[in-house]
Amino acid sequence: MLWDFSFFAIAVPAVIFAGISKGGFGSGAAFASASILALVMTPGQALALMLPLLMLIDVATLRPFWGKWHWPSARLLILGGTPGVLIGALLYRAVNDDVIRFLIGAMSVLFVLWQIVQRRGWISLSTRALSDKVGFFAGTAAGFTSFVSHAGGPPSAIYLLSLGLSKTQYQANTVLVFWIVNLLKAAAYAFLGIFTLDLLELNLVLAPFALLGAWIGVKAHCMVPERVFFAITYVLLSVTGTKLIYDALS
Repeated sequence: MLWDFSFFAIAVPAVIFAGISKGGFGSGAAFASASILALVMTPGQALALMLPLLMLIDVATLRPFWGKWHWPSARLLILGGTPGVLIGALLYRAVNDDVIRFLIGAMSVLFVLWQIVQRRGWISLSTRALSDKVGFFAGTAAGFTSFVSHAGGPPSAIYLLSLGLSKTQYQANTVLVFWIVNLLKAAAYAFLGIFTLDLLELNLVLAPFALLGAWIGVKAHCMVPERVFFAITYVLLSVTGTKLIYDALS
């Protein structure tokens, strides 16, 4: 099934979307690609397929931010993210596909709700720097949600946005933290046997489409209003998330 035309008809647009999202809009919503793929393959396969591609996109698009991070806050998130990845790995080993499918769907829907309430000002983030303890637990939450759905952005954002970092420092922190978290996830996925030869071969086939998406994203950044892009993203996440939750519970 993984080599059928019907699979590539879904996988290629999903991977291109991830590239556009990360390459042109700096969006944590690139994890929507894993949600889409989880509709046509097992959740573990979807997560394992997307992880190397997301890492490739990061290398291709975010090198200018290298070394410009705020190390004390990045270090806290990394330290917290390590046990978060471990918790995610233990949970993955203990539950069946439907639980992971439900978690991916729930993260998708919650991400949309988070963005809506934040943009409308229904909640206000702290204007004072949150404590180191909060930063550590934000890292743990980010590591866990990243492991089970590649959606670690919101927990880390709550902490980082309270610190008053520059836009460059914020983006550089995100690059560094999730690059290391993704390396930890890759080791855990390998240990759990989630990576397979078929998936690695698919990564090689889909890698050019990930880079194509990143290139399109850079071009689209100046041509497509962010509001339009994120509206499309939120619809995708809402539909796929709801479907995954329904499939998990039915």
